[in-house]
Amino acid sequence: MNIAVTGGAGFIGSHVVEAYLRAGHEVLVIDDLSTGCRDYVPPEARLVVMDVNDPELSELLAEYHIEVVNHHAAQVSVSVSVEQPLWDAQRNVLGSLNVYEAARRAGVRRVILASSGGTVYGEQQHFPAFESHPLQPLSPYGVAKLAAEQYLLCYSRLYGLEAVILRYTNVYGPRQGTHGEAGVVAIFTGRLLQGEQPVIYGDGEQRRDFVYVGDIAEANVLALLPHAHGIYHCSSGQELTVNALLELLQQLIGTAISPRFAPRRPGEVRRSVCSYARIARELGWQPRTPLPEGLART
Repeated sequence: MNIAVTGGAGFIGSHVVEAYLRAGHEVLVIDDLSTGCRDYVPPEARLVVMDVNDPELSELLAEYHIEVVNHHAAQVSVSVSVEQPLWDAQRNVLGSLNVYEAARRAGVRRVILASSGGTVYGEQQHFPAFESHPLQPLSPYGVAKLAAEQYLLCYSRLYGLEAVILRYTNVYGPRQGTHGEAGVVAIFTGRLLQGEQPVIYGDGEQRRDFVYVGDIAEANVLALLPHAHGIYHCSSGQELTVNALLELLQQLIGTAISPRFAPRRPGEVRRSVCSYARIARELGWQPRTPLPEGLART
């Protein structure tokens, strides 16, 4: 199968590219390298440096006879979305819309969208959340992710473009950046290894659902199955406080550097944990990497 992965030079996208190659697919990576890394792209994949807002995207997809677009390119920072909501929307809403329109014009059969299981719900009412949980995002990032989902579902209804949406919880693992706030595992690890104090925003008792990037990559392979459709959570189904995460990392690294606490950031949810029951039932996916093992690999 010919698959295009937008954001395929990034943290999660590059692992997805590797998983597709292992499964025997031909992979085109589309990435503007603004945050991605050329070295993350395997030599077996073809890399085209292009922004997803580029009007020539449809011609590129047609040229390579792309059957499936896996859309990972995005602005990933909640705090940046709060500070620059217009720019966030240009990247995450209009960029996604251009991908869908390019896919439609190029005759692509399916789009797989990487979305967010934490931010689209806002403060959860039920634990763990199922895919039918009420949608009340607290940040422009969450609003943009939800809009990207709805546009894709609209394209599916209007134009027959197959839609698979994977709502990730907190993904961690190798190649995760230490800048911004998206990857608390990588940020904490980087500071501890440098002998610096990690910074915890809020009291550290906020709860998150951490899932290993290798497991996420396998979910993207299963999203190619003919019967895959609609929205799926990709999660561990377990929650952990940020304080407890830091303690685990301290034990792994062998340091007792204490954190510095800073004010809670606007737009962040207090507690997030999602059920993966639907994807387990329909596609046979489940998280296979225990947190301590995944942290050691990271």
